[in-house]
Amino acid sequence: MSKKINVGVIFGGRSAEHEVSLMSAKSMVAAMDKDKYCVHLIGITHQGQWLYAGQDNNSLEYKTVDEQTLPATRLDFSNASAKLINNTEGQQGAIFTQLDVIFPVLHGPFGEDGTIQGLFELSNIAYVGCGVAASAIAMDKALAKNAFKAAGLAQMDYQVYKYQHYLDHQSATIASIERELNYPVFIKPANMGSSIGISKAHNQTELIKGIESAFEFDNKIIIEVSADNAAEVECAILGFDNPEASVVGEILAGKEFYDYETKYFDGKSQTIIPAALPESVLEEVRAAALIAFAAIDGSGLSRVDFFVDRKTHKIYINEVNTMPGFTPISMYSKLWQASGVEYVELIDLLIEHAFQKHRQQARLICQTR
Repeated sequence: MSKKINVGVIFGGRSAEHEVSLMSAKSMVAAMDKDKYCVHLIGITHQGQWLYAGQDNNSLEYKTVDEQTLPATRLDFSNASAKLINNTEGQQGAIFTQLDVIFPVLHGPFGEDGTIQGLFELSNIAYVGCGVAASAIAMDKALAKNAFKAAGLAQMDYQVYKYQHYLDHQSATIASIERELNYPVFIKPANMGSSIGISKAHNQTELIKGIESAFEFDNKIIIEVSADNAAEVECAILGFDNPEASVVGEILAGKEFYDYETKYFDGKSQTIIPAALPESVLEEVRAAALIAFAAIDGSGLSRVDFFVDRKTHKIYINEVNTMPGFTPISMYSKLWQASGVEYVELIDLLIEHAFQKHRQQARLICQTR
């Protein structure tokens, strides 16, 4: 029997999407082929401490990583090594395991924004998902919009503001928004996922309240015109050198917009796969998803979200999620299932792409001297 692949599954993290990460990791680990993979569970607390759970799947039954008492650990990045080291006080230095690949099931800042991907690069280890630059660009919605614009993708009208500018020029900022954009508008933290910190404003009072709320999550925010009378559709991307696009699905939010509670907890949202749009429009969405993925230099996986005007069928890109929710009922996995790729196979392909990307990176001269 061939040697099992040591997979480090990282979950939790410092972002507001900590709990969602545990939900994704629990589903994924349960589905992984244990004859093929030896899974090593690594939890990150809200404070950023790394804890090693080994093969104890009970660590995924908790609501947060913070509730657990586990040995501290770290990657041996200082030696460009994929070793997982005991970092518990008085026991530092012992090796827990040598990892072959990491699957970072982390959502939001400090997990999906290029920071931890940089650590993996320093540790010289294969990892699932987009690289440093793609992760950072996609997480920063303002930077992503610049990339989409350069790629020729249509977007809703928007403005970007930083915290200090707003403090210094609040009245002028509100006046500019109301002059250039029409209500209703969405207010979004530039660096956040799962619709956390997002609100919809129909008037000035709601606008100011939404801006103040969004600034609690990020020092840069986006004000964007609402895509009224539009279908909210999503397309999943899978692959490395020759990525493929899934069928297109539609989200029916069940309330005014698809917020955090609706996505994960209240069960009111519905999905239609394939989306209830003409086939020609769905093909345009799939093509646009691949363009967006290339625009950020994506690799491995992403879910690309769009608005489609129900009357004109014009397509507007919303955002790219480089580590979307990963439960069997998450849109990413459901879209691939509808495209003929089952959940277990999806995990295998993502790990295979991680190795492929790592091998390609290793051939570079700067990596081999």
